[in-house]
Amino acid sequence: MSTTFPTPTIPGVTHHMATINGTELHYVSAGVAGSPILLVHGFPESWWTFHKVIPLLAETHRVCAVDLRGFGDSSNADGEYGSATSAEDLHQLIAHLGLGPVHLTGQDIAGSTVFRLAATHPEDVLSLTGIEMGLAGFGLEGLADVTHGGSWHIGVLAAPGIPEMLLVGREREFLGDWAFPGMTAVQGSITDEDVAEFARVYARPNGWRGAIGLYTSMLSEGEDLRALAASAPLSVPTLTVGGFGGPFTENTVNQVSASPAKSVVLEGVGHYVALEAPEAFANAVLKFVGDVDGK
Repeated sequence: MSTTFPTPTIPGVTHHMATINGTELHYVSAGVAGSPILLVHGFPESWWTFHKVIPLLAETHRVCAVDLRGFGDSSNADGEYGSATSAEDLHQLIAHLGLGPVHLTGQDIAGSTVFRLAATHPEDVLSLTGIEMGLAGFGLEGLADVTHGGSWHIGVLAAPGIPEMLLVGREREFLGDWAFPGMTAVQGSITDEDVAEFARVYARPNGWRGAIGLYTSMLSEGEDLRALAASAPLSVPTLTVGGFGGPFTENTVNQVSASPAKSVVLEGVGHYVALEAPEAFANAVLKFVGDVDGK
């Protein structure tokens, strides 16, 4: 179903809602030919994090960018918001759209979601690109350790009731004054309009539910992901794209994959790769998926 949303849009993109797995997912689509690419955002983001990249990819590929459950304009009603549920959402979305197999990408905290999908449903996935992402059980939990340089926001988001107490009504300040400036290296790449759009969706009633679910998962699912990696290591080709985190994503993916990942590190770029360096990011993805499609 195509519909209208208060979110800003870009030429060539169509907005849709899909009712699957007990929720409603908002996604956008672009492009009419070529192998499909599914873009999955991280935190504190939505599909809009890819709005500069989608036109570049859609010249030669069908492209979908989804708002995970609880994020963006997707439903955030009562329910489960962990990474296993989000992975099942993506599996069912791919089937619903008749889109698979797809070139799957995952940014940041979506890492566990896309890893679970690729490991448990390899038939859905042509390749996996990890963007500035980690996995619980393979070092990601360390980012919550504030005594060794970790970030306070992880514990806040995972603590019951605390995000609602501290962040509701302060979305613009949290995102615009702390989250994006603190991990952006390319001056001017994230505009006031971008921040306003991200703040809009987090300011919805229950707007933090998606983030709460994935960060709560992060602090509890390490043993589960280690077991999954041991029993079902990634069998698809993998690419890692690093910016602020350098080789962190490559080191993570190589621990859960049967074959070494191809790796690109974008110098001078912060954490929000698709917003900060869209052309370089798109070029890396297009070369990688082109190589995979050509085999």
